[in-house]
Amino acid sequence: MERKVGTVSRGIRCPIIREGDNLADIVVTSVLEAAESEGFELRDRDVISVTESIVARAQGNYAPVAAIAEDVKEKLGGETVGVIFPILSRNRFAICLRGIAMGAKKVVLMLSYPSDEVGNELVSLDQLDEAGVNPYSDVLTLEKYRELFGENKHPFTGVDYVDYYSEIIRESGADVEVIFANNPREILKYTKNVLTCDIHSRARTKRILKESGAQTVCGLDDILNAPVNGSGCNEKYGLLGSNKSTEDTIKLFPRDCTDLVLDIQAKVLQKTGKHVEVMVYGDGAFKDPVGKIWELADPCVAVANTEGLEGTPNEVKLKYLADNDFRDLSGEALKEAISSRIKGKKDNLVGDMASQGTTPRRLTDLIGSLCDLTSGSGDKGTPVILVQGYFDNFTD
Repeated sequence: MERKVGTVSRGIRCPIIREGDNLADIVVTSVLEAAESEGFELRDRDVISVTESIVARAQGNYAPVAAIAEDVKEKLGGETVGVIFPILSRNRFAICLRGIAMGAKKVVLMLSYPSDEVGNELVSLDQLDEAGVNPYSDVLTLEKYRELFGENKHPFTGVDYVDYYSEIIRESGADVEVIFANNPREILKYTKNVLTCDIHSRARTKRILKESGAQTVCGLDDILNAPVNGSGCNEKYGLLGSNKSTEDTIKLFPRDCTDLVLDIQAKVLQKTGKHVEVMVYGDGAFKDPVGKIWELADPCVAVANTEGLEGTPNEVKLKYLADNDFRDLSGEALKEAISSRIKGKKDNLVGDMASQGTTPRRLTDLIGSLCDLTSGSGDKGTPVILVQGYFDNFTD
């Protein structure tokens, strides 16, 4: 019988993961039990994806806010610290800010506007237009911001992040001054010791600050990039990718987990004879068209992956072929012509008009985004995702 189904993404339920658990065994057992329960079989080139959260939990990669405070004080001097370009997030940044403020006497908080790096709005573009404000050049004090825009609560969380972050800093024992600007050089009018909290633009921001006379420049990736008093850490990303665990503890992004994906791949091959691909994924890379939030608050989508997930899709666009090369065909003749074209496609379609409109992104980013949408971030209980048929095409 002809196959009528293409890509299928399944959430796989697992036990609650604790520090020290053998995650590879748990993942493989959970996938195989799901296959038996639901009546499907694993196939070569299926993708097993594991959310970064349970990897970090199994690793025990946690740290208290006191460790953040000590590292910030040691690296940035403990006096006035400029904290620039943080994202607006109760889960992602608020608890980090608490530790940062505990390690300083004063925090000059510089917020980008009209939105943060991942799209959370402080004000709308329409509000800026009405006020005659140019976000690329104008620097606003807190007083001017309030005069022009008043109180602005996040549409989904109901939080006024300006007040929320200011109160966290004061409660942590530091003074606070808030400004709004998009040029990193502006912070140097207040302090020469700067912690830049942007995620994907951090290298450029650090370079600009250093070239402009900053005394000390750190990014979130430079804080807790080594253990502090026995805490967890992330050698590559520091605080990037961390989120709240308890009121006093953060869960860090997982440390190197290449061995984990290779172990899962090997165990599946041993048990089933199938060669699957495996990845550990963080936030997906996609944008909410209504809330305007770009999901990618983690430093990357794929924390680790097996070799078969490297590269980008190499696909032709069926509707282009149907409307151009084979516009005079229909029915079975059209199907056969397109199938023949797919089977004869080159290994690299860069520059081929038949590939225009196919998604020009890395496989790990595409599959990781699919997995993040499938698993969700709440109570579904499916931290492992099985993707089948992703590498199939119209001829399979």
